[in-house]
Amino acid sequence: MDEVTNRRGYAIGVMSRETGVNIETIRYYERIGIMPKPDRTEGGNRQYNHDQLKRLFFIKRCRELDFSIEEIRSLLRMTDSQEFTCGEVHTMTVDHLATVKKKVADLRRLEKALQSMAAECGKGDVPDCPIIDILFSV
Repeated sequence: MDEVTNRRGYAIGVMSRETGVNIETIRYYERIGIMPKPDRTEGGNRQYNHDQLKRLFFIKRCRELDFSIEEIRSLLRMTDSQEFTCGEVHTMTVDHLATVKKKVADLRRLEKALQSMAAECGKGDVPDCPIIDILFSV
């Protein structure tokens, strides 16, 4: 019988392979409560159902978009209770987009600072290094 479609559900290894989420990460999501605890076999192995597989894909996609665990928790709370509007989800997404834009701007400033530091370096074989000097400057 195919291990992905057996009547008992999906083992944690199958969940990991299907979603690309590390097994320890799946366990972590269970511990923090964004993944429900799965049923267990008589031997104590986790057995997930299709809804749990879909939920893990949802969490993974949210993480790929850099949503925080708390933002994911909020989205899941809304979808689990079926008490949300598209407008509420849109607002969360726009707020998250603003955070991402700020991070991108911060990364661009960081890139320019590092480029400037690297440009100061003569790449010589002496212990004097302008990059170290810049990092130690007050």
